Amino acid sequence: MSDDLVVVLTALNLEYKAVRERLHFPEPHLHARGTRFEIGTLPGGRGRVVLGLTGKGNQSSAVLVERAVQEFSPAAVLFVGVAGALWDTPPLGDVVVATHVYAYHGGTSEDDGLKARPRAWESPHGIAQTVAHLARIGEWARHTPPERPRPQAHLGPIAAGEIVQNSRISREAEWIRQTYNDALAIEMEGAGVAQAGHLSGAPVAIVRGISDRADGTKATEADREWQPVAAANAAAFALDLAEELIKQEESPGMRKDSNSGDGGNVTNTAYGSVGVQAGHVRDSTFHVSFAAPGSGGSGITDELAALREKLARERSAGRIDEDTHEAASAEIDIAGKGIEEGTPESRKTSVLALKRLRGLLGDLASLAAQVATLITAVKGLS
Repeated sequence: MSDDLVVVLTALNLEYKAVRERLHFPEPHLHARGTRFEIGTLPGGRGRVVLGLTGKGNQSSAVLVERAVQEFSPAAVLFVGVAGALWDTPPLGDVVVATHVYAYHGGTSEDDGLKARPRAWESPHGIAQTVAHLARIGEWARHTPPERPRPQAHLGPIAAGEIVQNSRISREAEWIRQTYNDALAIEMEGAGVAQAGHLSGAPVAIVRGISDRADGTKATEADREWQPVAAANAAAFALDLAEELIKQEESPGMRKDSNSGDGGNVTNTAYGSVGVQAGHVRDSTFHVSFAAPGSGGSGITDELAALREKLARERSAGRIDEDTHEAASAEIDIAGKGIEEGTPESRKTSVLALKRLRGLLGDLASLAAQVATLITAVKGLS
């Protein structure tokens, strides 16, 4: 994972430009399959942003999220743009950041009506906490022109479907509001982005500025007026979020990778020179392994094998789903192959695979902590 880099994707050129104009020195980066990205520096100079355009729709967005993650191994993926409000609030111009995303077009049509069978993806806990912090402080809105009301940021569900929703009286509009009555906004890309992030192990945030009310007013003069405002506000929040996420990745004091968080046992495995200083340590076990000179990554290979066994047990116990298990196993394979090859480039590949693995296992604190220790061990190989 590139700790100082975040991917920002948009569906529309208007949204793309709103992000790009805030970046310093954007330079092109051409993917082997023809996708054009730009890489620029954040306004504060701390960290980089990869900017890309997906076009409309969940499917194309999912493909380009996967492509961007494989190409750049970012600290996070942010999808930024405009959306319609499902209710009279939030106000136009305000920003909604998804706590979770509903893929609302999942369902079954029966004689007595359409029954919802949605899929939903929750925002990663760390990102949700950071979003709430930025929303409380409100500094992200510091560049709002004085003639406009200062926008607010809201946390809540977002509904993502396959069509432009531009009515409050159609049958589908009524069904959405009845079935997904807690959703604040509606759009067409968030579900694909969230699923691709889940499968690739990349943390995802969906950041949307409210440009209309999904009530028949799209493509009107009011919509044309509010779209640039909403896009600019979403871009402002997203880039502050990107800077904060990069700062957290760079600062060990802001992350507690080895803390299980549940008051239970903690296992720490370390390789190389280790110093332990503690005031009070209870109910914790430290396994310290020193690789003999010339042994290479044999100890790490053993740890990867043990991690694979634990992963299988978690799958059998139902604590992770099959998709996550398959994706995590694939990253272990990549990491193991890199250790076996033993070149500096292959070790870098192993580190990136392990960081993606840590993202996939974020809900399993003990396994994520073990992966964090392995990352340190691989970085220490010479």
